[in-house]
Amino acid sequence: MHSDAGIAAKPQAARETLRPHWVLVTTILASSLSFVDGSVVNVGLPALGATFHATAGDLQWVINAYLLPLSALLLLGGAAGDRYGQARLLVVGTSMFGAASIGCALAPSLKGLLIGRALQGIGAALLMPNSLAILGVRFSGEARGRAIGIWAAVGAAMGAFGPLLGGGLIDTVGWRFIFLINVPLAIAAIALALVFVEDVPREDRAPALDLSGGVLATGSLGALTWALTLGSGHAGWTPQALLLLVGGAALMMGFLWVERSKEALAMMPLALFGSSSFIGLTVFTLLLYGALGALFVLVPYVLIQAARYSGAEAGAALFPFALVVGLASPLMGAVAGRLGPRAPLTIGPLVVAGGFFLLLRIGPQADYWTRVLPAMLAIALGMAGAVAPLTTAVLASVDSRHTGSASGLNSAVARAGGMVATALLGGVLGASGPALLSGFHTAAVVCALAAVAAAASAFFLLTAPPPPI
Repeated sequence: MHSDAGIAAKPQAARETLRPHWVLVTTILASSLSFVDGSVVNVGLPALGATFHATAGDLQWVINAYLLPLSALLLLGGAAGDRYGQARLLVVGTSMFGAASIGCALAPSLKGLLIGRALQGIGAALLMPNSLAILGVRFSGEARGRAIGIWAAVGAAMGAFGPLLGGGLIDTVGWRFIFLINVPLAIAAIALALVFVEDVPREDRAPALDLSGGVLATGSLGALTWALTLGSGHAGWTPQALLLLVGGAALMMGFLWVERSKEALAMMPLALFGSSSFIGLTVFTLLLYGALGALFVLVPYVLIQAARYSGAEAGAALFPFALVVGLASPLMGAVAGRLGPRAPLTIGPLVVAGGFFLLLRIGPQADYWTRVLPAMLAIALGMAGAVAPLTTAVLASVDSRHTGSASGLNSAVARAGGMVATALLGGVLGASGPALLSGFHTAAVVCALAAVAAAASAFFLLTAPPPPI
């Protein structure tokens, strides 16, 4: 009997030894869904427009139908994991994302595609915060930092290969297959999560979810996004667009009132904004990631529509960005640790602005090596100087009780910045020929100015940089 028990215990012991590694693999596979999908769909916009005879506003919603629930529900998704179990929410979110991806691939109409994109966004809002939270619970000390670093690096790599793979699929078998990429990743992540990731029992019961805050945030962002989409289109600021703008602002005021009344139980504790540094970092994130969101929508679209790149070539044009950011970010994180984040958060966006000005050199004959690549490298180097220091500064700008909320809110603001930028691109996406390039150049200048404003917010509002770590 004892020998049988010993034999049975060996596989279990081996499994427990390997469990941390498989936990890391599971969270990487799950989060990769969002990283890949967020980058690959931008390359597919011209093909989607041709299939569904989509207007510029329709193409904007292909992006924002995903970003809206993701940015509005990201904090709620993390809180749901605290209450109902992070592993459980990871499986639920991954399952929803995978099923929605199949729905997008099979969508018979634009409306069906937008519904699928919205469901993908909800799934991402559940799986993203909980994949990172699982690493925080299962690892500690240096192992936690190493695990999160691997998680972020692989995510950046997946985001880099997404447009390249997606462009190749669009050129060969069609755009529907860019959504089917997600299915094997989702199946593998779910299977590993069910075997290797278990929820850690809580000694106390997590507070109730801030559902009213989630509903108001979603309604407000939805109305504001719709208003900006209509206002930036050919029709301009019609009474409908203005009404949506006013309604979105009213819902936002209601959201802030609810969050104030719930105090520490709110999905967005207003106590965070008692720090001028946190306010500056929030403005910084909105501006810089808004400019970045516009870049990832416009560059592949213009290269395909105006410069006659293939889908694969347009996807490859984005590859150096993710590669440089992935390789240089750890180095800049170390620099920020020695000098504090204020200097890199000021210099980085200024380099980004220079890269956006280099985009003005892209025309009908957009030679990749002399016109596209220098701009992408400059923007990538500037972003590499900002990504890691931003995370450090956000966590240092609030007290220890609010670090989770601050990190989640900053991530949500980054997505919201991309959503707002996309909503303002209607005039560019609706143009063709010389008008498309003219609109692209105008947008590049606006993005450059947004990056300069982000640098100013860091320089003037980040008044108390944390000590070297």
